[in-house]
Amino acid sequence: MATQRQEARTGERPRRADTERTVMAILAAAERTLGRDPGATMEQIAEAAGVARTTVHRRFATREALIDALMAWAIQQFAAAVDAAHADTAPPLVALYQVTANVLDVKIGWSFAMSRTASAGPEVARVHADVQDQCEQLFERAKQAGILRADADIQWARRVYYALIHEATQDRDGEESTGALATRVVDTFLRGVGTPHPDRL
Repeated sequence: MATQRQEARTGERPRRADTERTVMAILAAAERTLGRDPGATMEQIAEAAGVARTTVHRRFATREALIDALMAWAIQQFAAAVDAAHADTAPPLVALYQVTANVLDVKIGWSFAMSRTASAGPEVARVHADVQDQCEQLFERAKQAGILRADADIQWARRVYYALIHEATQDRDGEESTGALATRVVDTFLRGVGTPHPDRL
């Protein structure tokens, strides 16, 4: 009996793995296809994923359900990218570079899905609120470490930082690596584009 249960479990794993791979292939194809053409059909997404149209419909009943799943996946990746930077424990400057690179990876790689999350449901709002809190805590640590000015307005700094990341994802050189782009964002955020002058405010 135990052997039968073990065989049943063993048989389930490959099927589950195959299902997960199929779902990921569909989501990745949806991101690419909808990024080029937001009006793309389920048939076009299926073709891009290399699966039958019926396979897509078996996983996602409607186009809207597919887009919802795509947004949910992207926001999970966004949260994981921020967590992976260890912003609460890593040295503040290291964490700032790492979180910037990680977030740019997600925002560029899943640009269609991420552009839709602003209008999504409460779970997305919760993730964004959590990321905002982590960002402000990191900036507080950066202020204590002397990386940000002692009189820096943390909320304003966060808004400026978000704007730089947004612009970096909108207008980028396709040849520039994410790491180089992150360095550009952090350098502009910390040093600006002006020249130091003792008489300048």
